[in-house]
Amino acid sequence: MRGPKAIATLVSLAALVAPAVADAANGTGGTAPPSKGSRSNSSATTGGAQYAPPPPNQPAGEPGVATLVNGVAHAPAGAPKAVVRAIKAGNRIQNKPYLYGGGHKAFEDTAYDCSGAVSYALHGARVLRSPLDSGSMMKWAIAGTGKWITVYANPGHAYMIIAGLRLDTSGTGGRGPRWLTEQRDPAGFVARHPANL
Repeated sequence: MRGPKAIATLVSLAALVAPAVADAANGTGGTAPPSKGSRSNSSATTGGAQYAPPPPNQPAGEPGVATLVNGVAHAPAGAPKAVVRAIKAGNRIQNKPYLYGGGHKAFEDTAYDCSGAVSYALHGARVLRSPLDSGSMMKWAIAGTGKWITVYANPGHAYMIIAGLRLDTSGTGGRGPRWLTEQRDPAGFVARHPANL
């Protein structure tokens, strides 16, 4: 009797432990796998800097998290003026379509690509004088994540996090630049940020 009971107990324990081990290996923390292009709120190393975006529903504090209401972003209380301006700029391009090269001849355009949208928001913050492509953003400003604004760039794509919200053209169904509360995996991107932000 001891043998069959011991085997049954081990089988039951294995059934309980296996999913937890698989979840730990996948980095999902026991929840459903993250969607493509998204990132759970666990931290990951990017270019030597820690990336740990705040949860979208976190109460306002330092540095504070912007809120998103019906597609319009609102800066958190106490955000620096540059952050408020960047968010307002991002709001202005929310209904613009995607166009490769959009926003590169001039900041004001009828459509935007990824780096054109990021450039527009950075220009709104008054920290960028002329549009940059994603490759150039890899060397722009200061390496690492910022307190309020972080640009993630690689040779083929760029997006940014402003006060916890993601401004991106990927994950939008091809509709163009949009605010997203869901974070994405920064693996393969270089993190850069403007001074003091």
